[in-house]
Amino acid sequence: MNNRPFRAEHIGSLLRPASLKAARAEFEAGARDAAGLRAAEDSAIRHVVKLQEDAGLQVVTDGELRRNTYSDSFTVGGLNGVEIIMTEPEGWSKSQSHGHRTARRIPAVTGKVSWKGPQNAENFRFLASVTSRTGKVTLPGPAYIHYRAGREHISSTAYPTLDNFWSDLVDAYHKEIASLHAAGCRYVQIDETSLVKLGDDRARSLLKERGDDWRDLLPLYVDVVNRVLAGVPADMRVGLHICRSQDPSWQANVGYDPIAETVFGTMKVPFFFLEYDDERSGTFEPLKFVPRDKCVVLGLVAPKVPAIETADYLKRRIEEASKYVDIDRLALSPQCGFATNADVGGVMTEEIEAAKLKLVVDVSRQVWG
Repeated sequence: MNNRPFRAEHIGSLLRPASLKAARAEFEAGARDAAGLRAAEDSAIRHVVKLQEDAGLQVVTDGELRRNTYSDSFTVGGLNGVEIIMTEPEGWSKSQSHGHRTARRIPAVTGKVSWKGPQNAENFRFLASVTSRTGKVTLPGPAYIHYRAGREHISSTAYPTLDNFWSDLVDAYHKEIASLHAAGCRYVQIDETSLVKLGDDRARSLLKERGDDWRDLLPLYVDVVNRVLAGVPADMRVGLHICRSQDPSWQANVGYDPIAETVFGTMKVPFFFLEYDDERSGTFEPLKFVPRDKCVVLGLVAPKVPAIETADYLKRRIEEASKYVDIDRLALSPQCGFATNADVGGVMTEEIEAAKLKLVVDVSRQVWG
């Protein structure tokens, strides 16, 4: 199998239709049952699949419409021994020492981690039933729990040392990926939100306060992702999305420079989805560390900015990146999903979303044929 990205890619999530938001609100209020909610999700997924097909994409997702947030697909709902806890009484809290917000909602490990059973297989089967294009499933990365929770929130009773925690977590990922493969899925995107934050000075300070050194975490997280990748069937296409989040007020404000040599050089993934839509992303120079046998999907289209990029701008940016990675090993996508949270607000509309996806396809054809 050609384990390369498509030239025109979509990262995963799409804006939730108003009808689906209403159905979910009814479900949460007890006015709609689970079957009724799933029927509404099915209808909305058919709609967004057609939106992607009409844009010309050869790979489609279900828009993550069955999730409230990207991590619901596995980390939150797919593991025994993991619970969501709130560390602050109100929304987000300011770090006293660093003046920025810190996470309130975190995954805590309260017991032995194990696989709950298939979380995405049935959803993939539905996706495959409503499209003839390649269906892609997104999964949160394995470093998410440790980065968000820290050792303090990983039970020392269940895990006196962390070696068994990582082994149990990797085993759960292997079983989830195997269940997807059995369902016919041949394309998985792993969303790893922790790696790029290790290069951010504020994140490093916060990690240090809790007893973690980013220089230790970087090779550890890469190793854990590699262990997950080692369990991927040979005929499954896998890419790694390195995401700093769409919220600039509390996530990493740093390019790939501090992590590039380690991540690009030692991560055993055939291609990367990288965010490159604004100044936070830094320059293309770190791409010099991408080995010749790996590809890069350039996230040049901004999913949170309503202004639609021009084809000339995107082609110029691709040309700049090709100074570091041969253009034959590049592809194009939006920077991230359009709605990593179900309740995402802002000024984006479905019409703008569709136009941006079509632009990705059109430019990819102009550049690569």
